[in-house]
Amino acid sequence: MLSNACVPPKAFYYAAKAKFPASVALKRSEIMIKAVDIRKTYGDHEVLKGVSFTFEQGKTNLIIGRSGAGKTVFLKTLVGLVTPTSGEVWYNDVNFWALDKKQVRELRMQVGMLFQGSALFDSMSIEENVRFPLDMFTTMTPAEKSERVELCLERVNLENVKSKFPSELSGGMQKRVGIARAIVLKPRYLFCDEPNSGLDPKTSIIIDELIHNITIEDDMTTIINTHDMNSVMEIGESIVFLHDGKIEWSGSKEEVLSSTNQELQSFIFASPFLQRLRKKALG
Repeated sequence: MLSNACVPPKAFYYAAKAKFPASVALKRSEIMIKAVDIRKTYGDHEVLKGVSFTFEQGKTNLIIGRSGAGKTVFLKTLVGLVTPTSGEVWYNDVNFWALDKKQVRELRMQVGMLFQGSALFDSMSIEENVRFPLDMFTTMTPAEKSERVELCLERVNLENVKSKFPSELSGGMQKRVGIARAIVLKPRYLFCDEPNSGLDPKTSIIIDELIHNITIEDDMTTIINTHDMNSVMEIGESIVFLHDGKIEWSGSKEEVLSSTNQELQSFIFASPFLQRLRKKALG
């Protein structure tokens, strides 16, 4: 059973076994993700209207926007959980939607996913939760798996909880376990869906810093879907703002304050208090 009633999609957790993920040939020197004219229609409703953007390696790339703007559909399209009506998703020089099933499984071995709500298995210990992708997807020995799990738990500062169960941990600790599981296969790409959902501001900062540091240390391409404005201002190295299914604005956290885009300003500085702070910051 999964905690928080959040179930990882079966399509994501399915792959052929390997010693460690490898196969679809990607150049390590430039591990980026590029969306090209992505469109997604449900019936008569067009959710994504020709979205194109390049997500850079070694940076925390943020997707932001109001509810209903299309950011969740966009993220799921990038990771391959939603099939676009048209358009392309490139992992470096590999077109995801041109791959066969075997190649898709191989590519997914290079992707880590932090699900909203952490999506931990209630009936498994923390060690078993983090080890789960290794059990499913690799032929590593038990000793190799244990060593890898220990390393990942150390990276999220949870060395002493491996025998505990998710219900014994706080929300922030569960989120860190989710991060450890997401990086256990040494991914080149990391996707995070609302990583700060349900967390207090202080814990959210810890999670943001952890994701940002891991991104830099492992030189990954990290894409985060968020509505947390603290995340935008703290770790938003590359930001894409979706509005009505299209890219309304893109830039960095440094450019947010000075942007004159009205839709962006009304979204980020929604309250009079934040508007006053912006005016003060700009002098």
